[in-house]
Amino acid sequence: MAQTAGVKPFPIAGRVASERERTLGMTPTERCWRKQWLQDQILDPNEPCDIPEYWKERTNPIRRIYTAGPQSLARFIGCKCLLAAFGVLCIHYYFKYNGNDWTKKGGWRVIKTRPMILPGQEGFPFKPDRCEHTDYANRNFRNSPI
Repeated sequence: MAQTAGVKPFPIAGRVASERERTLGMTPTERCWRKQWLQDQILDPNEPCDIPEYWKERTNPIRRIYTAGPQSLARFIGCKCLLAAFGVLCIHYYFKYNGNDWTKKGGWRVIKTRPMILPGQEGFPFKPDRCEHTDYANRNFRNSPI
């Protein structure tokens, strides 16, 4: 893992980081800030503190899932199932009320295929229920109540 975790480092020292800028003249406020900044750079003898358990917990995905507990896993699965059910209901609604018929331009056109009837089954020489040539591609015009 990078020291800045992929974020561009931000210089906190400002213009007093360069010796040339400091010799041009600093105000008393800037001198206080510089003094405080230098004191903040001194680390405690115990720092940086290396905690191996922290890195194990952070990098092991199986342990993270295990420590999350069954409640969070059930909540995750339950939410995903509800989202999937909502998606199925939306698709059902769309196909039920927004079909492609003669009254509008939009909507997906759903075409049902002919049933597969093999020799030896009843109704073998399959004849479609369309009688006239006007029954083809009528987009449900004949069944309209107008």
